[in-house]
Amino acid sequence: MNLANKATILRMILVPVFVACFFFEKSSPQIITAVVFIIAALTDTFDGWYARKYHLVSDFGKLMDPMADKLLNCTAVILLQAAGKIHPILTVIIIAREIIISAFRLSAVEKGIVIAAGMAGKIKTVVQMLAIGSLLLDNPIFGRFGVPMDQILIWASGVLSIISLVGYIRNNLQVFGETK
Repeated sequence: MNLANKATILRMILVPVFVACFFFEKSSPQIITAVVFIIAALTDTFDGWYARKYHLVSDFGKLMDPMADKLLNCTAVILLQAAGKIHPILTVIIIAREIIISAFRLSAVEKGIVIAAGMAGKIKTVVQMLAIGSLLLDNPIFGRFGVPMDQILIWASGVLSIISLVGYIRNNLQVFGETK
């Protein structure tokens, strides 16, 4: 269990802390909730950097790092949608993508194939995490100028969810016994 994998586990542990903060912090913007989310999101950046720098990339990390991201982001999207900050269609798109990719990965693992996250999925994750942070903070930087940056970012993450899903499946058709 290397430090990168411990950071991934920490991200999963921070999810219930994030949920508790979301429900107990009544102020808006939700600064404490956002800080917990940002710390969890930063563990994603750290674990990938650390694993690559010290050549500690592992099957555990390839599988669990994206799962930890899905757990954190889906939880945040569900909570923000329930709070009326995200359109329900976006919630469905984002979560459906995560379920489909998880099922796809499970099929791959059953065939002995471990598929690491692709660049499109990583970009989607970054945009989504920025959007969630902005939504939790009530868009403090751009809100006063009338630019709904939080909504632009979350809709962009929805579009990137679709694009990355299509690319992910197209690039890994061998899981279904088909060729690229």
